[in-house]
Amino acid sequence: MRNASRIIIGVVAFAAVYAVIFLRLAQFGMSETGDDAPVAFSPSVARPDILDRNGTLLAVDLPTGSVYAEPSRIVDVDEAVEKLTSVLTDLDAAKLYRQLSNKKARFTWIRRKITPAERQAIFEQGVPGVGFRDETMRLYPNGTNGAHFLGAVNVDNRGIAGIEKWIDQQGLGDLRQTGIDFKREGLEPVQLSMDLRIQHALRDELAKAVDKFSAIAASGLVLDVTNGEVIALASLPDFDPNQPADALKSDRINRINVGVYEMGSTFKALNTALALESGQFNVHSVLEASRPLQFGRFRIHDFHAENRPLSMPEAFIYSSNIAMARMATQIGIDSQRRFLKRFGQLDRLTTELPESASPILPRNWQILNTATISFGHGLAVTPLQASMAVAALVNGGNLIRPTFIKGREVAPRLLGQHLVSDQTGEALRYMMRLNAEAGSARKAEVPGYYMGGKTGTAEKVVGGRYSKDKVLTSFMGVVPAEKPRYLFLVMLDEPKALKETYGFRASGWNAVPVAGGVIKRIVPMLGIAPSAAPRDPFPQTVRARAFGWEHFVGHDITRGLPSIEASWAVPVREENDVPEEIQQ
Repeated sequence: MRNASRIIIGVVAFAAVYAVIFLRLAQFGMSETGDDAPVAFSPSVARPDILDRNGTLLAVDLPTGSVYAEPSRIVDVDEAVEKLTSVLTDLDAAKLYRQLSNKKARFTWIRRKITPAERQAIFEQGVPGVGFRDETMRLYPNGTNGAHFLGAVNVDNRGIAGIEKWIDQQGLGDLRQTGIDFKREGLEPVQLSMDLRIQHALRDELAKAVDKFSAIAASGLVLDVTNGEVIALASLPDFDPNQPADALKSDRINRINVGVYEMGSTFKALNTALALESGQFNVHSVLEASRPLQFGRFRIHDFHAENRPLSMPEAFIYSSNIAMARMATQIGIDSQRRFLKRFGQLDRLTTELPESASPILPRNWQILNTATISFGHGLAVTPLQASMAVAALVNGGNLIRPTFIKGREVAPRLLGQHLVSDQTGEALRYMMRLNAEAGSARKAEVPGYYMGGKTGTAEKVVGGRYSKDKVLTSFMGVVPAEKPRYLFLVMLDEPKALKETYGFRASGWNAVPVAGGVIKRIVPMLGIAPSAAPRDPFPQTVRARAFGWEHFVGHDITRGLPSIEASWAVPVREENDVPEEIQQ
């Protein structure tokens, strides 16, 4: 009886083994073979079209094909290599020979994304074991324009950067992994906030600036301050999304969203707002700037020192490091830190673009850090988050997370409301306008348009120390100054001095005129009509109210404060906020 049980168990075991073998053979027999179905296959996937805000096509799928081989079915490897390389002449013959000789490999790609003519020529060669697969490739008809906006896809048509990667992160990638066969016709297009016309103009002006000033890089931004939509973003050198491998080069990063920089004097707009909001200072305040500030063995200087007390508007126009540091240190470390956090400068800014960077903060935030941060050193942020903060200063105090998608609701992206009073906002807009009328931003003036802005020049950190030979210049402007709608940012990395700049390399001599060229080309496309005749965007009553000078109504207030005999007619001057002024 026991032997009978063993026999039965043995029969069942053998039957089970043979059943498995039979089922596996049946599976192989029912599976597709031949040229139409490779054993191993990672197909490219369909993607939605990408459009600019006006409906212009930015990215589209095109049908294409790929050629593969099943080495076990190759009859004559030498002949196969010869025929394939006669069509695909750039193939590595030795590598291809090794691929086709490996009989253990059941599948190998020969070339992804071939042309129809190449496919037909290979087909006519009639090589056994060689087949084709219909695929999809991504085409970017505008080449480099908008590269960092759009990102890129890999050989399987999956997003690896920029908006392309964001699209996959919206659930499309997960659904594809379930095996659903997506068709392009069923996908809704993605419409970006980018205006391709403005994007082209911005990139073109930056490219000219790189060439003129022999800069190693340049970047720029156009931002709608009322809703946070990014209208244009460029970072040079850039790449062609049609050649995505170039995007991996270290110098092709998106400097607006990924690079972190000490923003120099453009940060003084935030410091001025902090001072006004603190209640300890107002536009009447006079700051002692007759001599450098001493912090132990460190001193803070003004690059072009006035060597006298300065009114707050003068401190802004003259870009006084001493005056800014005095205000910040009097207000205190904690107040400065809270203020900057409210404006999103101490946290990583996230947007639809997957690539972003965290700010670099002082390890031990001391009073000297507070002093240097007041004029844009000792705290590194992305230009996008700095632009977001300045936009909040001039749009009524609303901190809006930027977006790269057209029409996204503002309310879910509001990071803060009423962060500054109306009076502070009006004062800042006026000081920015005054800087364009008579200060270091004069070279960005465009007749008929009332622009305001702040310049910045910062020494770069090289090897852990500030370099006296390498600077980052920037300009942040708003148009129109009395009621800003758009913010413009231009940054040049290591611009060189020219004869026409009289040997100067600061922002007022390069980034500012470049921004003027950008504004001149772009503002008409934004629908802002020029004024038919010269006018004052800040009437005397507005100027007086903004500065609390009711008794100055009807008078030329640009002659200065009663307590200071100093003209506000500031000539264009070399500005440098660099920490060579923080000397031991």
